[in-house]
Amino acid sequence: MKKILLGTFLFGLLLSFEANASQVYIRAIDVKGLQRVEPETVDSYLNIQKGQNVDQDTLDEALKQLYSTGLFNDVVFDVSPDGLLTIKVVENPIVNKRVFDGNKKLDDSLLETEVQLTAGSIYNRAKVQEDVQRILEVYKRSGRYAAVVEPKIIQRDQNRVDLIYEINEGPSAVITKVNFIGNRHYSDDDLQGEIMSKESRWYRIFSSAENYDPEKTNYDKELLRRFYLKRGYADFRVVSAVAELSPDKKSFVMTFVLDEGKRYKVNDITITSEIADVDVKPLYEEVLLKRGEWYNAELLEKSVYAITDELGKKGFAFVDVVPDLNKDTETGKLDITFNIKEGDRIFVDRINITGNTRTHDEVIRREFRIDEGDAFNPAKIRASRKNVENLDYFSKVDIQTVPTDDENKADINVNVEEKSTGYFNVGVGYSTVNGALVRAGVTENNFQGKGQQLGLDIGVSQRTSEYNVSFTEPYFMGRRLSAGVDLFRTEQDYQDEGSYDNETTGGRIRLGWNYTDDLAQYARYTLRQDKISNVDRDASVYIKNEQGESTGSVIGQTLVYDKRDSAINPKEGYYLSFGNDVAGLGGDEKYLRFDGKVYTYYTLADYYTFKLFVNAGYIEGYGGEGVRLSQRYYLGGSTLRGFDVAGIGARDKYTKDALGGNWMIYSGAEVAFPIGLDELGIKGRTFVDMGMLGKPDDIDRRIVEYSSSPRVAAGFGFTWQSPMGQIDIDLAFPIVKEDYDETEVFRLNFGTRL
Repeated sequence: MKKILLGTFLFGLLLSFEANASQVYIRAIDVKGLQRVEPETVDSYLNIQKGQNVDQDTLDEALKQLYSTGLFNDVVFDVSPDGLLTIKVVENPIVNKRVFDGNKKLDDSLLETEVQLTAGSIYNRAKVQEDVQRILEVYKRSGRYAAVVEPKIIQRDQNRVDLIYEINEGPSAVITKVNFIGNRHYSDDDLQGEIMSKESRWYRIFSSAENYDPEKTNYDKELLRRFYLKRGYADFRVVSAVAELSPDKKSFVMTFVLDEGKRYKVNDITITSEIADVDVKPLYEEVLLKRGEWYNAELLEKSVYAITDELGKKGFAFVDVVPDLNKDTETGKLDITFNIKEGDRIFVDRINITGNTRTHDEVIRREFRIDEGDAFNPAKIRASRKNVENLDYFSKVDIQTVPTDDENKADINVNVEEKSTGYFNVGVGYSTVNGALVRAGVTENNFQGKGQQLGLDIGVSQRTSEYNVSFTEPYFMGRRLSAGVDLFRTEQDYQDEGSYDNETTGGRIRLGWNYTDDLAQYARYTLRQDKISNVDRDASVYIKNEQGESTGSVIGQTLVYDKRDSAINPKEGYYLSFGNDVAGLGGDEKYLRFDGKVYTYYTLADYYTFKLFVNAGYIEGYGGEGVRLSQRYYLGGSTLRGFDVAGIGARDKYTKDALGGNWMIYSGAEVAFPIGLDELGIKGRTFVDMGMLGKPDDIDRRIVEYSSSPRVAAGFGFTWQSPMGQIDIDLAFPIVKEDYDETEVFRLNFGTRL
């Protein structure tokens, strides 16, 4: 036992001796090489005091601490046998001046916000490399993946340096091809039209849509999801979205892999409530989805919002409406249950908006369906996000809910990233109606950051000249009421149709408002001067009688109900409008006009779209006044294919001048279909058009040929979304016509709008 204790004692003594032997007693500390840095600053980072025993680990840690300050380029420790710690340092220089060289596409002010090193800061190689990566990241966001940044320094006196970032911006990496895999029900062209990323085309020189941006790709995935979910594909998902960069870093090929899933129709709708006092029966009126119609996620979200809003009006502020979908993949039917639950009792404290350097806060704030002090509601926040996105002023809209110190309140942080809202458009083309044409215009959809729209458009062709200036305030007097003003001038050559020229100059003020998301009304007042001139001496007597100027003072309105799935490329739904005008509140003209339109769309099979339409109008003079030529209806050309412009209706027997009509009906049916050339953007169509035109007032049947009987034409055509713009070609053959009608079998319209 004694031997064991003695051995343990000797082993512990040996360990203690070895530990003391590895430590060094620091008698003094001497720092050499300091120029700007104070010795006290070194001491504060060193954590070693005189009279202290230190081991090698402590010395190593102190060395790392000094390096990590970024103050020194080199640090060396030396401990003498008598305990003197000598620290030799080489200070990093001070940045005297920082310069960006070679940047033409991105200005200095943008790059300055990204880098850390500025004039007066301490030069540090690690920070320089970090800044280089930040600059490269900025260029990647602008689509320039081949950019190269080389940092250079110029030595100055007093340990200062000039830091120069030499930048070779390289070409913009554009998207040369966008591929879609798995899309069975919608063509590549359909989906390309829905996303923000566009294939590179020469006419997109003023657009950034062809530049690759990862954030834009993420938003494209969301746009595709919305597109399919609005059309019944409740199981749709984007499996992957891959962008492959070419070896020269100048272009990308994007590939979206899609899983469309089953398409569902709404079978049954149920509303349940976990809150005892809620009567669910009246809430069914707030549901926008209908049994037997295709499922629509957008209408589902709007229904959730409407139910939530209605419950709020009845005093139920803290509710959460959760939709539950029960899908039958075999029958393609879907049951929807809206579950009303008790929500968290949280109020909105503040709505904080950041990132909008140009757009006023109010433009964003007025799109919110929830205000500061309101009960927190996820449905209203989602609706608000969509409203802000729909402004199309921002490339990114991020909304986060942040807790506050008060557990019953939360902040809503809104961060946006602005994008260009101005557009320059130019157009060149040719049509069989107007001949060669040139069009140019400028549009700004967020004028002065106030959400206002300002446009200037000029179009000149061989037969027509148009000049338009328009301004729209979408929130007139702080209300959801759009107000606008238009100034216009049109010069038209009607020598072929009526042996005269017509000039129209005037202005218009207008108001518009929405009753619902689909139902809108527009009111307008137009003051216009018409001038009929250059009347041929052999022109019809009816035209000679109207030579000269007239003034129209017109007030009117249009009611629109739009249930189409898309206003640009509709495939399903319908559109209804009814308008009327009254002229005579001043001016020379006195008439009443009524116009109506009905359009309906059906998807017959994959990519086949069937369209039915009816346009009708009636105009009648009053107070002893007739209806002037410029206000009458004319059919033919783009209205009633198969007949020339103003090709049907009343016509002078001897001069063959078209005299128009006081009422008209133009209707037809059309089927658009693929012809195997989707890759080239070419689609086919076949159609039947029918038109009827009523006679003008007080015509003499002895010198005027007239019949209000229907005219019918049928034909086929092609639409080509070419690199130079859309080209329409139609071949139409009159089936029912009068002998004096002017026909037109071939019709070409070619133009581009950037």
